Amino acid sequence: MDVREFVKPRMNPNIAQLSPGDTVRVSLKTVEGDKERLQHFHGMVIRMRKGVDGGSFTVRRVSYGIGVERTFPFQSPSVQNVEVLRHGQVRRAKLYHMRGLSAKRARLKERREKAVEQAMPEEEEQASE
Repeated sequence: MDVREFVKPRMNPNIAQLSPGDTVRVSLKTVEGDKERLQHFHGMVIRMRKGVDGGSFTVRRVSYGIGVERTFPFQSPSVQNVEVLRHGQVRRAKLYHMRGLSAKRARLKERREKAVEQAMPEEEEQASE
């Protein structure tokens, strides 16, 4: 018997396409007493885990000189939005080595998406005249 036969994980549609090395801002719904508010967690995705339960991703940030990691399930209803701010260029799937780095060594190069812009032939003719 497999768990997938009984429960099909429902992915949260508010979570963007992520990959390790991305800098993201996760908006969480926080309940304090009888009030609800959005709390943002800003950091770098260091791990993505996929599994039978839908999987999760771990975000790391340094706050007041102390590294803070938080794991968010992909199917959690408390995750309101995940906004990708930067795409980091990495060569590993798990970025645990970032825990030992600080300051400038902890920075990643930005992965740029190749945008092919083709000018219209009519515009080129007008520009040459």
